[in-house]
Parts: sequence; structure tokens; C-alpha cells
Amino acid sequence: MQEQTILITGGAGFIGSNLANHLSADNEVIAIDDEYLGTAENLRSEVDYRKHSVLEDDLPTDVDVVFHLAALSSYAMHEEDPTTGARVNVEGFVNVVDQARQEGCDTIVYASTSSIYGSQTDPSPESMPVAVNTGYEASKLARERYGEYFANHYDMSMAGMRFFSVYQGYGGAEEHKGEYANVISQFADDLASGEAPVLYGDGTQTRDFTHVDDIVRGLELAAEHDLTGVYNLGTGTAYSFNELVEMLNEELGTDIEPEYIENPIPESVYVHDTCADSNRMHDETGWEPLITLDEGLEQVCEPYY
Repeated sequence: MQEQTILITGGAGFIGSNLANHLSADNEVIAIDDEYLGTAENLRSEVDYRKHSVLEDDLPTDVDVVFHLAALSSYAMHEEDPTTGARVNVEGFVNVVDQARQEGCDTIVYASTSSIYGSQTDPSPESMPVAVNTGYEASKLARERYGEYFANHYDMSMAGMRFFSVYQGYGGAEEHKGEYANVISQFADDLASGEAPVLYGDGTQTRDFTHVDDIVRGLELAAEHDLTGVYNLGTGTAYSFNELVEMLNEELGTDIEPEYIENPIPESVYVHDTCADSNRMHDETGWEPLITLDEGLEQVCEPYY
């Protein structure tokens, strides 16, 4: 990416801080975060960090590109307080994008979600029908519709990125997320501590686990190519939680059986399986995932050796 001034909302969070640290090598990067789930400790000194809520006026939106990653990012957060979830995820999105528009910025890349595909064992293309079963999913689909509005009405580049199960590990920027971190991070930490990882149901649910470094490259390419529309970022390969525990046990040299409990999330809304079809992103930018799950798990487990 040619040197630019970049704003990253949610910039002290997991994905946001990885993106900020990467882009700050060659760009002027401003990262804002309300510190609900982010921490400035994730950021390098080269990043201009400022504490802000995406609901505020006068945000630092006089930039070339906005990466809008700020969100309440889980089912539980939204069910606890649907109004706040909608305000942060929808109103916050519109607020940031409109302020950027007024400042002359017309390139926005934002976080959507793969959850709106529901449970899918086959790779899900962007063209397939989507549905909303949770407040979290509703807020992300609303973002996509507002993204369509800004693109059509103001001729802005609006790229909505549907992430698939992003991970890095507690040795990266995920540790501060605690119970909201990816299961890879949680299971690895449990096993390394001699504890049994807790799996919902029978552990046969599957996820398309995508390393954060691949996500960061996808976000950067979306901005470079001025993409508009929605794009999947995932590997196209899914693993069950049972397989994941087995692979982590092998990597860590442990032999701990998981504990199975009843799923606390209603079956009607729980996404049992995910798998990405990322051909559109590949066709338009050349992006493809470079880090296999075996390689990713080796990185996750390295701090425990």
C-alpha cells in the first residue's frame, strides 16, 4: 500500500491492532478504541493511539482510508444489551463512515461476519442467501446494507469483509479478550495449563479457522483495490472442535480429554458449522490464505514450549 493516512476503529482490539501494527511500518496510522475489549498494550509505538468511542462527534476521520473494525463482537454481548449492540455496531458504523465522507475519504473497509450464512458444511459463497437469528448478526447485516447505501448514493468504495473464525493465540493480541477469544486460544491455554478444554455438545461442530495474518493481508488488499461489496476471508477448510483438541494435544505433547457440556446457546441460533468460499476475493485481488492450521497451531503453542 502506498504511504497513506489511515484510521482504524477498534484499533486496540485483536484484529485491529494486528492491522495497525502491520500498516504503521509504511503509513501514518491512527487507531481509536473505547477500550471495552481493546488495550493500547497491543499497539506499537509507531501507531498514533487515541481513546474514542465510534459514537462520538469530531473523530479523526480526515484520512485516506478507514478500516472500521470496532464492534460488540459476540452473541452474548448483544443479548445482554441489544440497544447498545445496535448503537455501537450500526449507529457507530454510520457515524464513522459519514464523518469520513464529509472529510473527503471515500475508501472504507469494514468488518462484517460469516455468521449470517448460518450452519454450512459446504463452502459458502457471498451470493448465497443469508439470514439473521441473533442481534449480532442483525447488526452486521445492517452494516452491509448501509455500506451499499454509501456506495450507491455517494460513490464510495465500501468493502464488507466476512471473517471466518479468526485466531492468533494468547501469545499474540488475543489474550485480553479472555472468554471472547477464539477457541483455539482458549483450548491451547487450557491444555498447556493441564486443564480439560470445555466443548459444547459433542464437539463435532466445525469452524473455518483463519489466521489473523491472512485476515490482515485481505484487509490491506481490499483497500488497495478499492473493493465494493461483500467478501469472504477464510481458508475453505473446516475442522471440528474434537479434531482441534487432538491437534493441540499433539502439538503440546499433552494427552488431555475434553469435557463436554450442554450448549448454553439455543440450538436455533447456534452456528454449528462454517466454511468459506473465498474465490471472489481471490479473483479480484489474488488473495489466498498462506498459513495452514498446522502452522498456525505451532505459532499459537510456541509460547508454551
